[in-house]
Amino acid sequence: MTRVDNPIIGISEEDVRCLHHPHDDALVVSVLIRDYNTHQVLIDNGSSTDILYYLAFQQMKIDREQLVSTNALLVSFRGTNVFPLSAVTLPVKVGDYPQQITKDVTFLVVDCSSAYNAILGRPTLYSWKVVTSTYHLMIKFLTDYGVGELHGD
Repeated sequence: MTRVDNPIIGISEEDVRCLHHPHDDALVVSVLIRDYNTHQVLIDNGSSTDILYYLAFQQMKIDREQLVSTNALLVSFRGTNVFPLSAVTLPVKVGDYPQQITKDVTFLVVDCSSAYNAILGRPTLYSWKVVTSTYHLMIKFLTDYGVGELHGD
């Protein structure tokens, strides 16, 4: 593979060719979290943290020894306080070879109901140099081999 220096991330009308408009869908994707194909992952530019819901954690059959205690406090949409059970750092892979990235993500593990299995927030999106587009229902990101992309489900 040839390494690409200084790729430019561009999003165009061509990127929406398969979408039905108008829409107001959330940007929900599938990613690989620790070798587990995880569906219903919300890409949330408004979230100040990355969240893994406890049910998804249990389904991944991860050893509880990997959980690290945390004193973080989250505020829900309803304004109520949510105390994470713990934190866990897991590898997350996005994109298709060779335009893919794998990075360790520290998730707060939360035991409450949700339509999602995980939320990727600003810390991860920033570290991956992600460009998000809810209009296009996709993210694009820089890799060593060009621009990778991930489309909403």
